[in-house]
Amino acid sequence: MGWALHKNPYYGEVPCHRVVNRNGEISSGFAFGGPFEQKKLLEQEGIIFDESGKINLNKYLWNPCEFQ
Repeated sequence: MGWALHKNPYYGEVPCHRVVNRNGEISSGFAFGGPFEQKKLLEQEGIIFDESGKINLNKYLWNPCEFQ
């Protein structure tokens, strides 16, 4: 999944910046401007990072059941 998003040719259309790892960490290889850009985009959407630079997956993890 991560590699497919890294190769995403639709920057701005597919929100690949929303993909974080299983620990709630942003990607060190974010394709569209690096990790600082990914963090900035997430913060603009209201995502809050803790002091270690992680997000709370219990709060922000997408649950497809909520959208059925």
